[in-house]
Amino acid sequence: MSLSNKDTAALDETRVASSRALWLGYSAALGTVAIWAGFMVISRLGGKSALTGWDIAALRLAFGAFFLLPFSFNIPLAAWRDARLWTLAMLGGVGFLVLIYSALKLAPAAHGGILAPGTQPFIVTIAAFFILGARPDRARLIALLPIALGVIFVAGPNFLGSAINIEILTGDALLLSASVVWAVYSVYAKKWSYEPWLLTRFLCLASALVYLPLYLLFAPKGIMDVSWSMILLQGLYQGIGPTILAMLFFLRAVEQLGAERTGVLIGLVPIISGLAAVPLLGEPLTIPLIIGMVLVSAGTFFAARPPRKQA
Repeated sequence: MSLSNKDTAALDETRVASSRALWLGYSAALGTVAIWAGFMVISRLGGKSALTGWDIAALRLAFGAFFLLPFSFNIPLAAWRDARLWTLAMLGGVGFLVLIYSALKLAPAAHGGILAPGTQPFIVTIAAFFILGARPDRARLIALLPIALGVIFVAGPNFLGSAINIEILTGDALLLSASVVWAVYSVYAKKWSYEPWLLTRFLCLASALVYLPLYLLFAPKGIMDVSWSMILLQGLYQGIGPTILAMLFFLRAVEQLGAERTGVLIGLVPIISGLAAVPLLGEPLTIPLIIGMVLVSAGTFFAARPPRKQA
């Protein structure tokens, strides 16, 4: 039976809409990957300056709150009395930011890409087991093995060398701590199921309200010893990129492509951040580091794949 001209036109429109949705989804996912990879490089660039990790966290929260405030007057009063939202803000805001920026003051950007976003599938699986009682299937456990091996290849040379680099080891430990804090935040955010735009605004504003006064009063500072261009670079990139744009891109990618396909693309972050750090920061690209990047990215790829349906 042949299709009428009307049916053919409708079918063509559906194909065009589907193709456009895929294009938008992949563009959004790659935008997320670019921002997250850039986050590692820009943060490490700030870490190599006189800025402290406390300074960069303050710049991110101050700039992020400034840009989000005009969109936040409609946050309900009940949200400000919600202990769960405050818990998420202290985990995903204050705790994570202080740890990740302090880590990138000490450890290379390539280590950041591998030990922070790269280890998320592994650490989230553990956190979900203890918090939600979620048992991973066998296929996911097997997929997580390359991530564990990748971490060993990254951190191992620091133990096997003739001189142990305490600075890098401390940075790596802080990166893994930041990854644990973010994983716990992610699991609780999923468990409590807040609307993403509300959570994004509250996370930044509540964190700024708590952190900035403490920073001004007590934190060690190097912000007076760097140029205005460095301050603006860190403030604008950190406050707009990871805080706002990456969240919007990520949500659009999940909407158009699904969580599994988007998760596979996020596995590119360790490789891109590691490769970008070579020309931009002059960081060495060693054989163990390359192996670690490939293993972690491969593990993220397989961990993000949807489980096979039983016949």
